[in-house]
Amino acid sequence: MATDNRINFWRRSAKVPGRYSKETKPKYNISKSKKTSSFHEFARSTNDAWDINDEDDEDFFAASIPTSVVQLSLHSTSSIQNQAGETDPVASHKQAPAKTQVQTPQDLQEDSECEHVNGKIVKSSSEAQLNTSSGGFTLQKQQSLPVRPIIPLVARISDQNASGAPPMTVREKSRLDKFKQLLTSPNTDLEELRKHSWSGVPREVRPITWRLLSGYLPANKERRELVLKRKREEYFGFIEQYYHSRTDEHYKDTYRQIHIDIPRTNPLIPLFQQPAVQEVFERILFIWAIRHPASGYVQGINDLVTPFFVVFLSEFVMEDVENFEMAGLPLDTQRNIEADSFWCMSKLLDGIQDNYTFAQPGIQNKVKALEELVSRIDEDIHNHFKRYEVEYLQFAFRWMNNLLMRELPLRCTIRLWDTYQAEAEGFSHFHLYVCAAFLIEWRKEILSMVDFQGLLMLLQNLPTIHWGNEEVGLLLAEAYRLKYMFADAPSHYKR
Repeated sequence: MATDNRINFWRRSAKVPGRYSKETKPKYNISKSKKTSSFHEFARSTNDAWDINDEDDEDFFAASIPTSVVQLSLHSTSSIQNQAGETDPVASHKQAPAKTQVQTPQDLQEDSECEHVNGKIVKSSSEAQLNTSSGGFTLQKQQSLPVRPIIPLVARISDQNASGAPPMTVREKSRLDKFKQLLTSPNTDLEELRKHSWSGVPREVRPITWRLLSGYLPANKERRELVLKRKREEYFGFIEQYYHSRTDEHYKDTYRQIHIDIPRTNPLIPLFQQPAVQEVFERILFIWAIRHPASGYVQGINDLVTPFFVVFLSEFVMEDVENFEMAGLPLDTQRNIEADSFWCMSKLLDGIQDNYTFAQPGIQNKVKALEELVSRIDEDIHNHFKRYEVEYLQFAFRWMNNLLMRELPLRCTIRLWDTYQAEAEGFSHFHLYVCAAFLIEWRKEILSMVDFQGLLMLLQNLPTIHWGNEEVGLLLAEAYRLKYMFADAPSHYKR
């Protein structure tokens, strides 16, 4: 779905977000965007491009798109489709900027030495099944649109320790032993666990580590099974109590929106197109929505389930998770994965719920904070946006709403969340510095764009498809440096 949000922010129909009505469909003017006078106006005229029509795309592509934008997308597409393993023409000329040496959490430095082994991206065998994905468009249709590059299933869910990857090094084995020692102690030292998790969690112990770091499980080992049993029973008690009400007048609009959005969650990954998996997501999101009436269901929350679901599923799957048939697992196992995903997602949202309440004040504050932070970090980029009238809200809204999940492959999101859960305020505070580091990462490309539409197209189509652990590790290290370099930032950065 990250590729769906490519066209326009300015939508006029309040009835169906992200779509023009046939009567009022405007002509495209790609020279300049009308500025919004308030967040409410922005929200009324903007959506995350969930419901974009193919016919709308064709009208847009008939317009005069800047040549530099077309070339950028063509470069990205050709590198993805290249079966000979040629270098990405966009990424090849972009060298990682020199990093100021800073002291980061324990193991960050030593792990960076072996990330070049772990960060390799292996061609996914599921790419051949791309035509069967139900994303509302076909592969043939995508290939006809050069500025909407194909995202193949080379963006694997599995990390470096999955089957088919190189065997663990001595250093990786040593790190895994450290985790196992912490996790098997009578009372897990959570601070020590966070310190080791900051540099990434080994696949074998990621499920239990995430449960502990999210606050879902207690540190005391003897109590864990009892807590798991009680919380899983409580979740399915909610299902029995509330799920039948999805057809009630009061909740039917909520359920309808969830039902529409679920097939659009990672549409190119076969796992998420299975009916059994979609039913799991529908139950999780509906129960969460009616238990949190202050926000209810908001588009984008569905994305936040996927990392937890994949991690907890990987506990029972040795091969690539993206092609696994969920129905092949025992029913009790499926139920446990569902319940654990619900509770961990709930813990995450407890810390950022103001992102999804009325008018989404949390996102407003974070976008404003990002603007102020970037103005201090890189005045050239900030002034470049001002010169071409690009508002931070136009691209950073999605970065905050979806926690960069539509900008990065899912495997990178999982690695990113290892660190977010290790940070005291990872999702609510550290994410701001990650977004700043992510923006600065594309400094050269941003400054080379000298028109409004070209800048927006670039910011919405950043070529991260081949990113792996090494790139995420560098991004996190830079965010860590920025966090402490700008430790005197205004207090509202933490909102």
